[in-house]
Amino acid sequence: MHPPGVPVPGRRAEPRTPTRGFTLLELLVVMLIIGLLASYVAPRYFDQVGKSEIKAARAQLDAFDKALAAYRLDTGHFPNNAQSLRALVERPANEPKWAGPYLSKALPADPWGWPYVYRQPGDAGRDYELLSLGKDGQPGGSGDAADISAWSTGR
Repeated sequence: MHPPGVPVPGRRAEPRTPTRGFTLLELLVVMLIIGLLASYVAPRYFDQVGKSEIKAARAQLDAFDKALAAYRLDTGHFPNNAQSLRALVERPANEPKWAGPYLSKALPADPWGWPYVYRQPGDAGRDYELLSLGKDGQPGGSGDAADISAWSTGR
């Protein structure tokens, strides 16, 4: 009895059968299938990314709205245009009743990296206007580039 894997003297080793690799045609077919799958999945994936950015902007606008309400309860008024949303994280000059910060973190940009727009008083008789200008950072637009207002978040 001889241990396995050790050649036996006087015995010829069995010839190895060559291993067969993939042909160029097989590799091209696989790459074609992967490309077709990617062209089907990628648009759906990027559409979901756009929707999640809009949801994130709406959530931030809602957080600002709550912080502005708390600011108003403490001070008796909303921040003016000069104070802007910075008044939610930094005490404005000559604001003795300020009890902030009203946001737990620094003032964020919108999901596309643009600053939020705050105006006081707002349009249509509202106390203030608060919005994201969307992906393009310009007023108006449609789709991802559409403006997202604090007043259009389901109120």
